[in-house]
Amino acid sequence: MHQELSEQEILRRNKLEEIKKLGIDPYPADEFKVNVTAADIKENYERDKLNYKDIRIAGRIMSVRDMGKAAFAVLQDATGRIQIYVKRDDICPGEDKTLYDQLWKKLIDIGDIIGVEGYVFTTKMGEISIHVSAFKILSKSLKPLPVVKTNADGDSFDEVTDPEFRYRQRYVDLIINPRVKKTFEQRTRIINTIRTFLNEGGALEVDTPVLQSIPGGATARPFMTHHNALDIPLYLRIANELYLKRLIVGGFDWVYEFSRNFRNEGMDRTHNPEFTILEFYVAYRDYFWMMNTTEKLLERIALELHGTTDVQVGDKVISFAAPFKRISILDSIKEHTGFDVSSMDEAGLRDVCKTLKLDIDPSMGKAKLIDTIFGETCEGKYIQPTFITDYPVEMSPLTKKHRSQEGLVERFELMINGKEIANAYSELNDPLDQRERFEEQVKLMERGDDEAMFIDHDFLRALEYGMPPTAGIGIGIDRLCMLMTNQPSIQDVLLFPTMRPEAKPVAEETN
Repeated sequence: MHQELSEQEILRRNKLEEIKKLGIDPYPADEFKVNVTAADIKENYERDKLNYKDIRIAGRIMSVRDMGKAAFAVLQDATGRIQIYVKRDDICPGEDKTLYDQLWKKLIDIGDIIGVEGYVFTTKMGEISIHVSAFKILSKSLKPLPVVKTNADGDSFDEVTDPEFRYRQRYVDLIINPRVKKTFEQRTRIINTIRTFLNEGGALEVDTPVLQSIPGGATARPFMTHHNALDIPLYLRIANELYLKRLIVGGFDWVYEFSRNFRNEGMDRTHNPEFTILEFYVAYRDYFWMMNTTEKLLERIALELHGTTDVQVGDKVISFAAPFKRISILDSIKEHTGFDVSSMDEAGLRDVCKTLKLDIDPSMGKAKLIDTIFGETCEGKYIQPTFITDYPVEMSPLTKKHRSQEGLVERFELMINGKEIANAYSELNDPLDQRERFEEQVKLMERGDDEAMFIDHDFLRALEYGMPPTAGIGIGIDRLCMLMTNQPSIQDVLLFPTMRPEAKPVAEETN
């Protein structure tokens, strides 16, 4: 049994049948060719009126105002909204006015998609509009849209704000909240700007496997599945790092990928189980070069999107103008907690965590303890872009040892607005050192750390053929989009964020 229909839904289904009785197909198969958009008309009509004498446009009806022998309606296409004017005598020039009276007075609803032909004119009120000479129903809407108040430009000022509704029914959210569509258009501009920047530098975009036999390249809990034909377990990738490094071994100097990654972990305003990371790797470079390049990239994105390096994020203004501040993670911890943890063993770090009243458990090694101290006491302090550098070796199993400081590695994380946006290394290319680091991860796994790395023997084999000195980075695209579009939650920059399954209607549960 299906979910019980509302009164409005029943009424619209009845209207659907009435439209069919008029001999009209409410879902026609033939193409409706448009030759103009709402934005084009509004932007260019006053300058060049002769080009708008014979137009064809299609879109969704967002409001209808019956004037007796005529009707005004607002049509929304992919570019915006425009008013249309439908005159009874134009649609039905003969004595029989049934078609107009039936459709425009009774059967056409807000949400219906129509195509119209006609010409553009300016009303006595000064509004650019379309005088309709002919129209065609292209899709009858069977569910009513939520009522949203708008101003004369179609901008909503009484938006539907319920996140459960907006994220689950994003298709409706996009229809009724114009600013939402702008956010995703800006997301595409951000990604295109990055592509252009990397391509201009000589980088090659590549694709690497999503299904992996070993979930490598990051410390995270993976999703697991099973391949029936091969009868083997497979993992959804948590990172694409190790495959991109294989390509550096193979002779590519600069490769990148917008990687859809999956981590079986918690969800909050900055975490979604499925997310997008940009990773790129460049031979014969180091993390200093990568810091400089990252500054240039983010500066360019801000200028492309906003025309300035100053970006409004909540109640703050964040400057993406290079150069960014740089501070080591150990100096940051000392600055914000007063503790010098640079030479502490695991027991000492545990004492610090207890003093700071931080939640820890027995599975945590030095890396997790330092990460917890920094994450809980320092990370949120960095609002303006800041490179946190030179991590302890235990925290970075894929990173080259520091060239001058014992016990550290050449790594940075970029913090903006109190959150990590990027993670980068001078990549470890010593296969023997890498094997030892992997083995340390196995020991952590045996202690119960379900985010510790697996040993990837094929990756070790690739390193043994020789990988040149390499700089690599991962940039969280979703978090970057949150910053650049001033959105408070990762769900606001994902078209379809992960959600719990929708509760089944009672009728379905009892069927």
